[in-house]
Amino acid sequence: MATASTSLSKIKANSLNLAGTFGFSGTVSGLADETPLVLISTFTSDGSDDTASFTSGINSTYKEYLFLFNNIHAETDNKNFTFNASADSGSNYNVTKTTTSFQSTHNEAGNDAGVGYQETYDLAQSTAFQPLFFSLGNGNDESCSGIMRLYNPSSTTFVKHFVCRSVGYVYEDYVKDYFAAGYLNTTSAIDAIQFKMSSGEIQGGTIDLFGVV
Repeated sequence: MATASTSLSKIKANSLNLAGTFGFSGTVSGLADETPLVLISTFTSDGSDDTASFTSGINSTYKEYLFLFNNIHAETDNKNFTFNASADSGSNYNVTKTTTSFQSTHNEAGNDAGVGYQETYDLAQSTAFQPLFFSLGNGNDESCSGIMRLYNPSSTTFVKHFVCRSVGYVYEDYVKDYFAAGYLNTTSAIDAIQFKMSSGEIQGGTIDLFGVV
């Protein structure tokens, strides 16, 4: 299990560039016009990670947290990139959640495309890991990238909402643009998040955790 390293850097953002390989310094291109983001910690795959866990930095400091995952590469073909949450500092990742998802697709051959609701990857009051991207290929040129937003995780009054959009190259030589959203159905504070593949290791990529000011 790999745990994210911690640092604090404030940036401002206005497009989806984020200074290449995340060498943040001063004002860079990012997510929304003049949105202040604070880089809290970064996970960098060493090529053999069962999980990527963020066990610190998720607290009452910010009302919104943003995870940016970049070029996540799978060890095993046709597997899902998933996440779960913890309310006990990472001892257990089993928070009950209800979610929904849909995707758009297009293949390399240019003869198949579509948009559809993905009932298979929805959860209904389940403690299972939620897919953020599915059917990821393990070829050298196959990976997925995206953004997940988590809202007010420290609340002890309301459930915790999340939204995610990701894009990737799947094992059947398709591009998929995948949307997932839902709520963590607990009024306990969420203080840790874990990412992993549905089977096999994470064999490449980075995940950055930001606080949104």
